[in-house]
Amino acid sequence: MYPVTRLRRLRQSRQIRELVCETSLDVKDLICPVFVDEVAGERRPAEVMSGVKRLSLDDLDEEIDAIAGLGIPAVILFGIPKKKDEAGEGAFAPGNVIEQAIKTIRRRDKSVVVMADVCLCGYTTHGHCGPVKGRTVDNDATLDIIAKTAVNYARAGADVVAPSGMMDGMVHAIRSELDFFGLKDTLIMSCAAGYASSMCGPLQEASPSGFRGFDRSTYQMNPGNSDEAIREVSLDLEEGADIVMVKPALSYLDVVYRVKSEFRVPVAAYSVSGEYAMVRAATEKGWIDGERVALEMLRSMRRAGADMIATSFAKEIASRLRK
Repeated sequence: MYPVTRLRRLRQSRQIRELVCETSLDVKDLICPVFVDEVAGERRPAEVMSGVKRLSLDDLDEEIDAIAGLGIPAVILFGIPKKKDEAGEGAFAPGNVIEQAIKTIRRRDKSVVVMADVCLCGYTTHGHCGPVKGRTVDNDATLDIIAKTAVNYARAGADVVAPSGMMDGMVHAIRSELDFFGLKDTLIMSCAAGYASSMCGPLQEASPSGFRGFDRSTYQMNPGNSDEAIREVSLDLEEGADIVMVKPALSYLDVVYRVKSEFRVPVAAYSVSGEYAMVRAATEKGWIDGERVALEMLRSMRRAGADMIATSFAKEIASRLRK
């Protein structure tokens, strides 16, 4: 009872606050997104996502050196190809941009965990996550393409393949194909709870795949649902997922918490482009201390139960944490 119990005693110095801190954020918790543009001759800024660059293949060595030098253990690759088609089959074409990027990174640094996004939206002319049938994506036709894409990336040297298109059966299709080709050690990080969120908008500018004709609500999750997320995660784990992801993160911390609490498996949170862009914009206006806000956001994701966080803040947060 007051005044015997004074919780402020635990807050009186930085050292004590850190000693009793319940949730930590460490460099080892971060995944750095890398956007590789097959046609970029030099680093090109993504105007909506201030500070994020679309890199050419020639820029990758320098970028990987910087990321590894900060102690960030993993990157997740997104490709911006020279050519697109209706079905997105360029994603597994020999010598595609991500295959080249993976091989470049492997030659440079074998210690970095290489994750590759396995989604077709960047490779289709319409910007959806697979071949279109009517006003939605043809789920079953997409499975064969993403399975071949995952094998292509795994053979190139990816440690983790990350399907994010929210196709039913996508993990089973990928796991079956990987195992058939003897790639049993390749991990699958499934975007098991991927929402049809407006927060992902700025990514379309950083990695141009703006969809046309209809939105993604017919195959991505309703932002009002969390029980459905639990069903999706359960199915993906049964199909062979090693890590499950919730995307976006900040508006879905309750889902991160539920997934971690109910399944006790490795959980990733993707702090998406809209979260990044809002902090950047408010920082440039002088309204907030962007670095402190970013730290608070990422720590909230860890507190909710995320074991790892993909964020475009990775490098600057890593730099601050190392200090």
